[in-house]
Amino acid sequence: MSLIPSWFGGRRSNVFDPFSLDLWDPFKDSPFPSSSLCASNFPQTVRENTTFVNTRIDWKETPEAHVFKADLPGLKKEEVKVEIEDDRVLQISGERNVEKEDKNDTWHRVERSSGKFMRRFRLPENAKMDQVKASMENGVLTVTVPKVEEKKPEVKAIEISG
Repeated sequence: MSLIPSWFGGRRSNVFDPFSLDLWDPFKDSPFPSSSLCASNFPQTVRENTTFVNTRIDWKETPEAHVFKADLPGLKKEEVKVEIEDDRVLQISGERNVEKEDKNDTWHRVERSSGKFMRRFRLPENAKMDQVKASMENGVLTVTVPKVEEKKPEVKAIEISG
């Protein structure tokens, strides 16, 4: 059950579970680029360095694994990096390059995001860090982190005498 209602950005997090929270992104609600603004209102450097901040990633836990899914339309697998840091942090990053401008083109609006993105997730102790797999199909990156099998306690029936 979520302790944060969906009208606060739709995050499905539990404030008491440190693994349900990802690292804070200060550019999450950045106004650039805004759909109501014309591309010509921005200097060239701003348009080239626009942060690709709207990368949304789902994290679900199944009995066998932790599964991360990221929508990365228009990116090739060569433009995306998936890394595991020593302190159990999964990092997904990449870059979408800005479209080259031709001097004969007139831009009326720039709404598609470009630039770099990076998302980091601290993985729980039950993650098998050496067996992480990633695949990309139709602009959707799927990262699967298998879980350590939980040992079930051996139950031995004791006969009751008497």
